[in-house]
Amino acid sequence: MSDTTESMDEWLKPPADEKYVLRLYITGMTPNSRRAVENIKNICEQYLQGRYELVVVDIFQQPTLAEGEQIIAAPTLIKQLPHPLRRLIGDMSNTEKVLLGLDLRKQD
Repeated sequence: MSDTTESMDEWLKPPADEKYVLRLYITGMTPNSRRAVENIKNICEQYLQGRYELVVVDIFQQPTLAEGEQIIAAPTLIKQLPHPLRRLIGDMSNTEKVLLGLDLRKQD
């Protein structure tokens, strides 16, 4: 049965060359926002090098974008692609949780 489970996990995993489209919503350049930007950039470079698009949106400068995405807390990271859409809230300092949220790690 474990062979079937492993095969299913591999089938559900996004292909290694699939592009990730991410949006990080922040509130100005507060320490928490800076930390979130730095942390997600580091994670992307380490785990998604060359196959991600990261857009940082300051909700003070572009409030209509935040309204459209129904952002209620910041920093919030939205993984738009690959599907399914995911939302992560916080400064992205817990790498394991971010990797799980981006579907880059299997949950034990």
